[in-house]
Amino acid sequence: MRKIFNSIPGLVPLYHFLLSIFGAIFYGHPSKKIYVVGITGTKGKTTTVELLNAILEVAGKKTALISSIRAKIGAESEKNKTGNSMPGRFFLQKFLKKATHAGCAYALVEVTSQGVVYSRHRFIDWNAGVLTNLAPEHVEAHGTFENYRTAKLSFLRYVAGRGGAVFLNKDDKYFDFFENALIDANPTAYSKQDQEVADILENIAPMQGAFGTEPHLLGEFNKENIAAAVAIAKRIGIETSVMKEAIQHFKGVPGRMEFVQAEPFAVVVDYAHTVESLEAAYRALKERMVKKGGGKLICVLGACGGGRDTWKRPAMGKVAAGYCDKAILTNEDPYDDPPEELLNQIAAGFSRMPGAAYRAFDYEKILDRREAIEKAISFARPGDTVVMTGKGSEEWIHVEKGRKIPWNEQEVAEAALKKTKNGTPS
Repeated sequence: MRKIFNSIPGLVPLYHFLLSIFGAIFYGHPSKKIYVVGITGTKGKTTTVELLNAILEVAGKKTALISSIRAKIGAESEKNKTGNSMPGRFFLQKFLKKATHAGCAYALVEVTSQGVVYSRHRFIDWNAGVLTNLAPEHVEAHGTFENYRTAKLSFLRYVAGRGGAVFLNKDDKYFDFFENALIDANPTAYSKQDQEVADILENIAPMQGAFGTEPHLLGEFNKENIAAAVAIAKRIGIETSVMKEAIQHFKGVPGRMEFVQAEPFAVVVDYAHTVESLEAAYRALKERMVKKGGGKLICVLGACGGGRDTWKRPAMGKVAAGYCDKAILTNEDPYDDPPEELLNQIAAGFSRMPGAAYRAFDYEKILDRREAIEKAISFARPGDTVVMTGKGSEEWIHVEKGRKIPWNEQEVAEAALKKTKNGTPS
């Protein structure tokens, strides 16, 4: 049946639409019995989902969530093994059904643009929809940036059409576009500059980790994630004191600005895989280093193959050249693309820097990601920061002919640190 629909382009949207309605009917429209929040955006979705979940749990609410990292119903949590940040229609409806049977009052769902194109958001009674931010991403998949933006907009319109509340990030450069497009929905604007957000952050003490003291949710971008979670929680009726407590004890998200080690030099794993998120991560780490008295930023980065957003590879190279004191280019997920060519495309961005800066930029290419991480850590000295971007908590490296190599960035970094006597270079 699917092959028949796929053979006629005009029927493809109908195929996805029908799957959505059948899933809702089969599971008895479970979204009518639970408060459902959809969080979309280019970056920050997973962190915002987890922040809001933490706030609701501290408030004594029973929650369910589905994100790129995990699926959780009440106290039961497991890794998201579907291969999609926003799983298919039947999975979502079944998930919501289980959540209602478990007595959950709230379901938090990470909503992707591709999920919207495939109608995965349809026939769900969304109580709220949130846009964290927007930047060029998945351009090849959508054809144009405008199509990508339209997918985000169509989700928010769908939420509003079902009577749900819409939240927009006032600090995002596309805020005016979405506010004008959704003017009939009377969207709520939130900002990291909001007094309530400032009050919450003012008294947030640094967290004490196994490797030293680090600030909660490093970077300006995480202030925006906090602002989004606070805006929704406020609409639900959660007290500010509860929000403060939840954010104070928030443990972070695996692979999102995750400190494997803080001292004598920092080792950080971050999922940054867009131009904007890469720059935001580098900027946050540079600011941290300045506060601590300086040091070098040593960066391990790669690029995704498989025809995904080829335009951003040199752009990411330009960002790296602007922030990193040393860079090691390595495999991320080459798929069937020649790995060396992917690294060359990143390196092409170095030439976009002013001539003197380009000539002075220190970088090398090491295809083996494990070896690249070990080399980066071997270069580090007290006060430096080593950051590996692109993989985060992902469990596989995708290579040619559909093969997958098991991967754990944190464990690889920890093993490399042991070779340097627990972070003290020999």
